[in-house]
Amino acid sequence: MTQTAQADIVEIENLTLNFGGLAAVSEVSLRIGHGELVGLIGPNGAGKTTLFNLLTGVYAPSSGTITFRSGDSTHQLGGMKPHAICRRGIARTFQNIRLFKDLTVLDNVKVALQQNVPYGLLSAVLHTPTHQRAEARIREESHELLTIMGLDGKASELARNLSYGEQRHLEIARALATRPTLLLLDEPAAGMNPAETARLTELITWLRQTFDLTILLIEHDMSLVMKICERIYVLDHGVAIASGSPAEVRSNPKVIEAYLGEEVEDV
Repeated sequence: MTQTAQADIVEIENLTLNFGGLAAVSEVSLRIGHGELVGLIGPNGAGKTTLFNLLTGVYAPSSGTITFRSGDSTHQLGGMKPHAICRRGIARTFQNIRLFKDLTVLDNVKVALQQNVPYGLLSAVLHTPTHQRAEARIREESHELLTIMGLDGKASELARNLSYGEQRHLEIARALATRPTLLLLDEPAAGMNPAETARLTELITWLRQTFDLTILLIEHDMSLVMKICERIYVLDHGVAIASGSPAEVRSNPKVIEAYLGEEVEDV
């Protein structure tokens, strides 16, 4: 791996979310160092996406803490609204793609960049020089992100007309447009063929290096997880049952029983 983990950027302590009498996440603790690429795996219904929803403010925890460090600032995220968490440097993609399907590819990215604009409503209405310069920068940066994701030639197309793989790439571009320090990827290889998955694996590694990202990755494709993740956490029924390096997780009896099965040796 290309980067050495530094100070923890995320600390989750005894995080719990109850839905009535059901504990969707139960006393989960994990840490992610700056610059790490960490995997989160487990069977369907294990609580992986729920954990992402807690990290991004979709749900407020029933108990436990989420500490996020961005630059010189430390934030307690429990109960914070999603837009506020995004502004502090956490972005995500979704297991089920959530694009603005009736907007162009370019406008999907421009929307994400709007949170950083240096002008107010009056400047936008009056089209002041400040507004015009900012809009020019937003357009330029949007095209740069689309070029990185191989989509610049389709900037004027509606998002709904992209192929499935292209929509996945657009969702990543939109997440990057928020200028995150922590990127959460929820099953980015879902629905992709082996060639597309191989390209995505290279892309994730490159994005991490180029944008100095910390990445937490949910994925069922074990070849991808074992290849690029430095550490892996395993959830089962909302409980963290194991953590460690890919080799340690791959040989953990609890993980084999709950999720990987005997075929893990062939990964």
